[in-house]
This record gives sequence, C-alpha cells and structure tokens, in this order.
Amino acid sequence: MVGKSIKHYKIEELLGKGGMGVVYRAQDQKLKRPVALKVLKPELTASPDRLRRFQQEARAAASIQHPAIAQVYDIDEVDGTTFIAMEFVEGHTVSQLITNQELDLIGSVEIAYQAAEGLSKAHKSKIIHRDIKSDNIMVTRDGHTKILDFGLAKLLEPDADATGTETWPNRTRTQTMAQTMAGTVMGTIAYMSPEQARGQELTYTSDVFSLGIVLYEMVTGELPFKGDSPLDTMHSIAFDEVKPITVIRKNLPPELHRIISRCLRKRSEDRYEDAAALAMDLKHLRADIESGVRRTLIPGHKFEEIKYWIRTSIPVGSKVIALAAAALVAVAILLFTDIPWATLLWMGIVGLVIFRYIRNRKRRMLKNLVSKVSRFEGVRAIRVKDNKITVVADKTQANLYIRVNSMVDNINKKLYIGRSVEAVVRDDLSPDEFQSMLRETNIVYVRDDIVLTERDL
Repeated sequence: MVGKSIKHYKIEELLGKGGMGVVYRAQDQKLKRPVALKVLKPELTASPDRLRRFQQEARAAASIQHPAIAQVYDIDEVDGTTFIAMEFVEGHTVSQLITNQELDLIGSVEIAYQAAEGLSKAHKSKIIHRDIKSDNIMVTRDGHTKILDFGLAKLLEPDADATGTETWPNRTRTQTMAQTMAGTVMGTIAYMSPEQARGQELTYTSDVFSLGIVLYEMVTGELPFKGDSPLDTMHSIAFDEVKPITVIRKNLPPELHRIISRCLRKRSEDRYEDAAALAMDLKHLRADIESGVRRTLIPGHKFEEIKYWIRTSIPVGSKVIALAAAALVAVAILLFTDIPWATLLWMGIVGLVIFRYIRNRKRRMLKNLVSKVSRFEGVRAIRVKDNKITVVADKTQANLYIRVNSMVDNINKKLYIGRSVEAVVRDDLSPDEFQSMLRETNIVYVRDDIVLTERDL
C-alpha cells in the first residue's frame, strides 16, 4: 500500500506488522503532519457489532488528552478497509531500550511514572488499556513517554453472544490471541494480569499489574513470568510468586521492591487500586533516587506488608479465623454458664457433624470438578495430588485452560479450610511420562481409549 492513499492520508512507509494489522507512516494531506496509520485485519472487523463496539471504544480513547498518551486522530472505514490514524511518535519502544541496555534506574522509574500518569488519566475516564507491555510504550527522542494503542485491545476480545452480554470465555482476549496470534502471542501473554489469564473480569488494577511487569523488566532486564509455552506462561502469571528484584540485581531500593511487589500481587484487591496511587509512590521514589536518599520502608508501608504476609501465609484464611473466634466465644459461654450436660453433649454432636461436613466439602467439590472436566473434549486423564489438579489433554488450548481455572476459582472462593487449589493443563508429556503417571494412585480419571502399554503391564 506504500504510495497509495486512504481518505486524505498518503501512505509513505511500512513501519511494522502486528496481531491486529499493519502500521504505516503516512502524511495527513489536510493538516500536513505525519501520522501512524494502522490498517486493521479484515477478520477482526468482520462483525458489524464488534466493529461498532470497537469504534465506540476507540472514540472514547481519542477523547483522552495527556502528554503520555499517543493521540488517536481518526477512525474510519473506506471500501471495506478499517483504519486508525494516530499520533506518529519518533523514538524507541521500551522493549528496544531494554534489549539495547540503554536504561538505568532513574530512567526506568521515570518511564514508569509517566506511563502511570497517563494510565491514571485513562482510568479517570473509565477506560482500561488491556494491553500494557514494553512494545506499547515508547520513549521519544527528548525523553517523553508515550503509551500506544489505547482502546485497540478491545478489538481482540471475542464477540458478545446474541443477548449482548459477554459469557465467561469472552471476558478476556486470551482465547482469540491463542488462536489468531500464534506468532506473537507469547510476547503479549507475558504481560497479562492473573485475571486476564484466568478469563475473569478486568479492572484498572489489571493495567497496574501489566505496568508492574514492564517496570520489573526495565530494572532487571528479564520478565518476571515466563514458560516454555504460552499456557505455561499464563499458569506462571496466575500462580507463581515472582522472584524479588533484589535477588536479580543487588542494591536496588527497598521501596522499589515494595512498589513492584504490590503491583504484581495475584489478587486485584491487593494491588494499587488504580494507576494514580501507583504514580504517587513512583513520584516519591523518583525524588528519593534523585536526592540520593536510601530510605527503609516507612511504618505505614511496613504494616501493610505485614498484613499482606499474614493473609497469604496462613492457609486457613479469614473465614476459618472468624469461625475459630466464634467457637472460642461459644466455649467461653459454655464454661461460664450453667448449661446441662445433656445439652452440651448434643451441641458437641452437632458441632462434630458440622466440622466433618466442612472438612469433606473440599473433597466433594473436587470430585464434582473432575466429573465436569472429564467430559471436556480432548481430556485424556486427570490427577489430583495434594492441592494440585493436573489435566492431561490431547492438545492444550486457551479455552480449556480458562474453563478449568474458572471452575478452580469457584472452588477456592467457597473454601473454609485448607490451602487453595491449583490447576495445570498439560499436553507435553512424553509417552513414558504419561504411562508412568497412569500408574499413580492419585489418578482420578482416565479416558476409555487410554490403556497401559504392554511393557508396563
């Protein structure tokens, strides 16, 4: 298309290709300025309803005015070709700066601060970016940060159903990316939030998590979550704790470690509530670094970290703590009141029945989950070991991963006693590994056509 014109935009140069389309440098013939023209893939805009929703989202993003956000100038369709005209930003992406080792500590914090300020403006306008990553953040030649592609990630979400509501597989773009972006999916998935990887509803804290990954990558030179496959990476994001930045690089400020750790917490409610709160802490950290001050955590932050540690380190959870407190109160009442022994005996029996019901509840829920998962297409075997469910499939797909983890999330929400359940979906077992797994006592389901080999028999 180089040399051709779309509307009043004359295409001059190919800039790159991505999961959503092709990007060109073009000249706005009316305003005599360069623009970045993104021509979208036809399959992404084939649905009129999806195109309408996307245009609405893009126009909302275009209304955001902030120095850290690349401006959207125009969105239109000409002869079946949908395009977006955006501010042309000259500079380097954060990904390129990391690769070329051109970032120092103060530069990394400054980029994260400016990006957080831009996200804060978007969040105040009730817009979630959904695809914050090092390739979507540029630094201009004069040092200004620009967030690209605001509102475009919405286009990657699957279509809504006939009722106009989004069903559970459609709450994330994960499934669509895994199917249509095989060549680039790994780079995008590595910056997902846990709720994106698990197919849950997104809030502003999803952008906070993704920006935390970018900041982690800038100061350490590596990604916090990675795996051999896209689904391994998704699993790491959803369940694995991140390696502290101070382990990878010594002498980094404790406050920087606290900020990144808070961004990367698994539960959205444990992170910064939005980018504005994150920007405030980054601003204070930047001032400390520029002044040479090396502060330890302030008392308020220490207390916050202690509360988080207690909540995540005690496996029983807040519900059990509340039940235990109620039980202690009941025991105190019984000890200091005149209640007949027969009544105490009956109360003890009732309490024992309730305890046994609660204790076995997890086992019943797991049995029900196994029964449902075993009916999913492609599932070969299921193993339940301790608090980990392993689903072996013919071919691992994002759809199966999301469905299994959605069911696991429901179990964890209903648990009163014990550690949370974790699920992993695998299709990479060698024949010998799979045969060895089949002989384990904790195998709870094997598909009818699966048999042990003669050698194992």
